[in-house]
Amino acid sequence: MKSAQFLEEIREAEGLKRAVLRKIEVQKGTVTFHLVTDLTYTQEDVARAREVAAKYVPAGYRAEVKIVKSLPSAEGVKKSILDLLASRFPAIAAFVAPEEVGVETDGAGGRFYVEVTESARAMLTAEKAADAIAAALCRSYCGTWTGEIRYTRKEMGEIERAPLPPPEKVVGPRTFEICNYRPIDGGAPTRAIYIADLQKEMENVTVCGALSYLEERTTKSGKPYFSLTLSDGTGMLRCAYFTKKATLERVRAVRAGESVCLTGDNELYQGDLSFRVKKLDYGTPPEGFVPEAKPSRPVPAQYRAVFPAPASDFVQEDIFGTARLPEALVKGRFVVFDLETTGLNEGGTMDRIIEIGAVKIEEGRICQKFSTFVACPVRLPDKIVELTGITDEMLRGAPEVGAVIADFYKFCDGCALVGHNVQFDAKFIRYYGEKEGYLFGQRTYDTLTFSQQELRLANYKLNTVAEHFGFTFRHHRAYDDAFVTAKIFIELARKRGGLPL
Repeated sequence: MKSAQFLEEIREAEGLKRAVLRKIEVQKGTVTFHLVTDLTYTQEDVARAREVAAKYVPAGYRAEVKIVKSLPSAEGVKKSILDLLASRFPAIAAFVAPEEVGVETDGAGGRFYVEVTESARAMLTAEKAADAIAAALCRSYCGTWTGEIRYTRKEMGEIERAPLPPPEKVVGPRTFEICNYRPIDGGAPTRAIYIADLQKEMENVTVCGALSYLEERTTKSGKPYFSLTLSDGTGMLRCAYFTKKATLERVRAVRAGESVCLTGDNELYQGDLSFRVKKLDYGTPPEGFVPEAKPSRPVPAQYRAVFPAPASDFVQEDIFGTARLPEALVKGRFVVFDLETTGLNEGGTMDRIIEIGAVKIEEGRICQKFSTFVACPVRLPDKIVELTGITDEMLRGAPEVGAVIADFYKFCDGCALVGHNVQFDAKFIRYYGEKEGYLFGQRTYDTLTFSQQELRLANYKLNTVAEHFGFTFRHHRAYDDAFVTAKIFIELARKRGGLPL
């Protein structure tokens, strides 16, 4: 459904010329459009709205329209502005008092202003915050809304927070017994480590799980090797396996979906951890295997620094799609996330997170967002500023990584994690999570591997996959990357009719 086109037609009715679409409901073959107007409307306006709505529902559905007259109050609009600041710019919102937000309403919308410090004003101006707030108000309230970010002289003090509960004891890597072993390379392993626990350099370790992707390739010199992705329910591992002449045909007989065990070294390669496979054999986890939960701090009772906000994608909602969403997607809960960092762990050191962006998918639809900068005590490298557009000034006043990780852990509670090349970002989340006592052991889904399974493209970079589906976005900013990755994840699940094993 094209919501802009729908509203353009709705607004041809005199009493609905400033109407907004508040929500859409589907129940027992009826699609109900909930409209809000600040004008007196007639039954003719209602009838006109029903005619328009009927054009936008699929065959077999009946269109219904419910209209509510609502005159926005200055206090209600002010609360909406404060909520928007808290969700998108929490580090600044913490220092904005209600009296520093002004709202004036008139018969056709209104104006607003937000008073902040000089550095905060620079950040909000760079992010075009006034335009973003105005656009959000236009979606929620009738009429036209404009505003500005003003400078005011004040000191940004410290906010007192209740202390978090202490972390519980963190144990070492978890393992499970390998069953149904059959040799290919003859590694003969007996136990496998959880993929989620491959967090440091290790020698001669084994992982075991289902092959979700397997493809034979050749090097420039013509030597065959296999690109594969393994999942054990705790994480995904993407790696390459260079076969031996004696076992090449036996490896060629292995199929995606089968369970294997890989023995090798988890080592640093070009500054990043990489699993180098030395032996490949058949093997499975124990029957009915359920990953053991690692002890962690409990989920925080409340958000402290970053506050999630509602989010949606009307264009992609399945109500008006041509294909039903698969049951596994509708019944599952997922957090699709992306990070911006100070680097790629060159030299083996863990770089810093400077931005987290995420959306939550429930019932097959994007429903919430989580977005924040993260304080960074070191200057950003020029290449990161150039790549992301994030500057040192924009991070000033942002919450510390410990507070952000606690809130993100709460946001992810009960959800699987999704990302494009998810293990790269997951290692940052797990590293900084463990430092605070929060252990991100959820199931992960990788849209890069998912795309390789379902699409035939020249490459599987995020912008290439997004372009395939006709999605446009601002690349290398965490929230924008996460949002488009969520859209891709939904479309891939729709295309497959389910989720990867």
